[in-house]
Amino acid sequence: MLSYTIRRVLMLIPVLLGMSIIVFSIIHAIPGDPALTILGEKASPKAVEEFREVLGLNKPLYEQYFLFLKDILTGNLGVSLHTKAEITSEIGPYLAATVELTVFSMIFAIFIGVNAGIISAWKQNSWFDYICMLIALIGVSMPIFWLGLMEQWFFAQELKWLPSVGRDSSRDPVTAITQFYIIDTILAGRWDQLKDVISHLILPGIALGTIPMAIIARITRSSMLEVMRSDYIRTARAKGLGQFFVVYKHALKNAFIPILTIIGLQTGLLLGGAVLTETIFGWPGIGRYIYTAIGNRDYPVIQSGILVIATIFVVINLLVDLLYALIDPRIKYR
Repeated sequence: MLSYTIRRVLMLIPVLLGMSIIVFSIIHAIPGDPALTILGEKASPKAVEEFREVLGLNKPLYEQYFLFLKDILTGNLGVSLHTKAEITSEIGPYLAATVELTVFSMIFAIFIGVNAGIISAWKQNSWFDYICMLIALIGVSMPIFWLGLMEQWFFAQELKWLPSVGRDSSRDPVTAITQFYIIDTILAGRWDQLKDVISHLILPGIALGTIPMAIIARITRSSMLEVMRSDYIRTARAKGLGQFFVVYKHALKNAFIPILTIIGLQTGLLLGGAVLTETIFGWPGIGRYIYTAIGNRDYPVIQSGILVIATIFVVINLLVDLLYALIDPRIKYR
């Protein structure tokens, strides 16, 4: 396991290097001059040229890339051209907001999706099975922006049960220590504020977690149906073990490898920033952060943001690969 982990970590280096080249090339292919965008169309050609020199945009692309790579390797993500702030410190709250929303969404998706898939396989061809798979099909097909707007209209506007935008509504917010609002409110002992933060998570969390929930439910059902036909399951039943114990103790553990794969992939995708969800619910996540940077031609923010997301995605995939051996002892990494 240790040697496999070391090899996989070393394999991340060429992957991230290749990603940096792709990101750098695509970003510089975006039409428009960032210097002209920042200074405005009325700026003189001389001012634009001087600003390009300050930004290093007048250098050859390969020199710009190596300077960019050097900064990344030293932990310097650069400075935002739009806000003039250090990206390293600026990106933290946006990334924390996306992680918090993603974790909440995946808890919802895993709990509902896995249990719905298990019961559907357990009660195959029953009315519950048909209803669950119909809901899963609708969940996969449903436009997320429409679901978000319907949630806002029904639960926020009509019933007034939940807030529709933002991460909190308190006029006396707690001091941000970790940038994760749930953790910060718990550390501060502000239970009223904790309730408010969770209430802001519910609508965007459900909207964002609907598609992963539907996918997880379908994969769980398929995997469970295959395992439930195995000889050892029939043997466990013949021994007189209860159906609940057979399904959740024996069958689920052996069916969990493909489910874990889907959970890892979906978590990585959500951490990439759900631009539509974050825009509809006014959620200050990394997706909105990068989207705004694209509109401002803020090259350093776009490059750094995408690389951060790519790094998180490949690390999650590495963790999923390592978890395979913990779940299934038959898997050996040699």
